[in-house]
Amino acid sequence: MADFNRNLSDIERKQLPFAAAVAVNKTAREVIAHLKERMEVVFDRPTPFTKNAFELKPAATRQSAKATVTEKPMQGRRHYLKVQELGGPREQTGLEKLLSMKAAWGGVIQSVIPATGSPFDNARLDRYGNWSSGERNQVLSALSAQRDTRSNTTAASRKRAKSRATYFVPKHGLAPGVYRRKAPGEIPVRVLKFSSDRPSYPKLLGFMDGTEEIFRQRIGENLAQALAAALRTAR
Repeated sequence: MADFNRNLSDIERKQLPFAAAVAVNKTAREVIAHLKERMEVVFDRPTPFTKNAFELKPAATRQSAKATVTEKPMQGRRHYLKVQELGGPREQTGLEKLLSMKAAWGGVIQSVIPATGSPFDNARLDRYGNWSSGERNQVLSALSAQRDTRSNTTAASRKRAKSRATYFVPKHGLAPGVYRRKAPGEIPVRVLKFSSDRPSYPKLLGFMDGTEEIFRQRIGENLAQALAAALRTAR
């Protein structure tokens, strides 16, 4: 930057802070676009919530040519993107903590995944391949694990909806998990698998490496374009 500054005219030097802020903000937005594209490659059907996890805040200004690409507050309270960036074991999710407290199972529930892949596994999935939120809420209600206790299943509500499927955690005889039974005497199917093993992940996201690469590739061209535009409109 020192060599660059020495070759600037007075008017270019005057317009540089504005041009630098424009260039840095544009590069930061290109970083966010790159992250969305990267997620499509390394994740299986990422949800819009995941793809829109990052934001530009704060943006660069004339006073500070610095912009931050960071997780949005809602995603920042979760750890799934961080573990996909850094690799290694992850902590319990909110669902796993709830089930550990409420499910009648002998171990500590460190991992839950939708049960699929066999005739006796029949979790309901959404279009992204995740466990459906509707069935998730039904399971939490059946196990009295809803944070809003008014949403939990009671003996009275069970009587009113006799045809509704029931969900339960077997104490023995079946593989660990949550099972669904539609009618008394029917063979139950598993909808959620339990494990006491702590999940561990490889490094997948590439947030830091991708950010550095996009910055190196784009900041020079973006600065040149922003400075040229600033000079065209300078008074």
